[in-house]
Amino acid sequence: MTERSDIGERTGTLADAVMTRIRERIAARSLTPGAKLPSIRSFAKTMQVSTSTVVEAYDRLVAEGVIRSRPGSGFYVSSPLAPLSLTEVGPRLDREIDPLWVSRQSLAAEDDVLKPGCGWLPASWMPEAGIRRALRALARADDASLSDYGTPLGLAPLRQLLARRIAEHSVEASPDQIMLTESGTQAVDLLCRFLLEPGDTVLVDDPCYFNFHALLRAHRANIVGVPYTPTGPDIDLFARALTEHRPRLYITNAALHNPTGATLSPVTAHRLLKLADQSGLTIIEDDIFADFEHTPAPRLAAFDGLQRVVQIGSFSKTLSASVRCGYIAAPRDWIEDLIDLKIATSFGGGRLSAELVLTLLKDGSYRKHMEALRLRLSRAMSDAIGRLAALGITPWIEPKAGMFLWCMLPEGADAAEIARRALAANIVLAPGNAFSLSRTANRFMRFNIARSDDERLFEVLAMAIRR
Repeated sequence: MTERSDIGERTGTLADAVMTRIRERIAARSLTPGAKLPSIRSFAKTMQVSTSTVVEAYDRLVAEGVIRSRPGSGFYVSSPLAPLSLTEVGPRLDREIDPLWVSRQSLAAEDDVLKPGCGWLPASWMPEAGIRRALRALARADDASLSDYGTPLGLAPLRQLLARRIAEHSVEASPDQIMLTESGTQAVDLLCRFLLEPGDTVLVDDPCYFNFHALLRAHRANIVGVPYTPTGPDIDLFARALTEHRPRLYITNAALHNPTGATLSPVTAHRLLKLADQSGLTIIEDDIFADFEHTPAPRLAAFDGLQRVVQIGSFSKTLSASVRCGYIAAPRDWIEDLIDLKIATSFGGGRLSAELVLTLLKDGSYRKHMEALRLRLSRAMSDAIGRLAALGITPWIEPKAGMFLWCMLPEGADAAEIARRALAANIVLAPGNAFSLSRTANRFMRFNIARSDDERLFEVLAMAIRR
């Protein structure tokens, strides 16, 4: 079926499809009041429809007051901006495969709901005893630790310790180049506020961590996906995207890629940084999975020396999602402006969380916890691969470490449909198109291996695949 007929079937008429696309771009803030619309001829080419279809769509939008015509000049947006709705940004998605929906279901699910689609470890896998000991110690701390704001830059002893920890991955940063945040998500949010203007283009991996999509849409960025390979982004397509789109920013995972579990190769890293340097591209390297590694992978921030690569991290995945503590390691001359943004958006830092993380890092309990956790995840990975293989579900690659398996479903299976059937059985899955900007991952599913050991999951998968 051609794209042209596909559009017609999906929206009723081709003119309706053109109108829908314009409304979506206005909702996404890629077209703002006063912005000029694409010419009739160029938009017809983009939509693969006739120029008369675009003329009809534009005329109807003019009649509705959404756009206005300037004879001899073109068509311009006239409607005021509606309140931002993230679910309306981009193509309409089934709620079962909308990344915001997946996150909501995972966060709000009752205890009896299985969550192999969520992105964090079960509470029983976390160092509960160590956290309780640290909390008891903090209960005896001075009043300021329990009740006062932290400094905007963050607890100095923890920043010093973080500087030593990232140096183990050859990332050189002094403590005054590190700012604590409430989470890895807040770190990305602050950097986007600092670096982006609405309409700026940002490159992401395809597939990538789905909340990158949601967060960038909230910042009204133009998002462009680059296919991801087992050794990193497809360098040839990355270079083409730099030429065609002139992006301001690229956001990616270091160490273990989410959702694929892939590891960046040194060759790809060097070629990527050379392209970034030639084009003036800034890179945010999310190193949240660093402590899951058995053998450290290359870090872009290490090769670059924190010149145009910014590294972020947090302890949500390894220590506690309830203890909100992350960091940004950035060029020295960025820090003052980032501090101002942090004060404007969250005021002081979370002092109690920072004190708790520092205690656990210093007393050795975190190190012992991670040693045991890596072994436990290795066993769970092997078990999950075997059980899924029996259903014809195979990993795209076998990750060297971590908690995620990016798997291909049997021929003819649709991940979104399987996710809908699983939801009816109180199982939250993460189908591939939630991670794919191009929506080309309909046969893929991400499994959290730490949550994929319940027999109910495999029974539901078996029934859904057979249908």
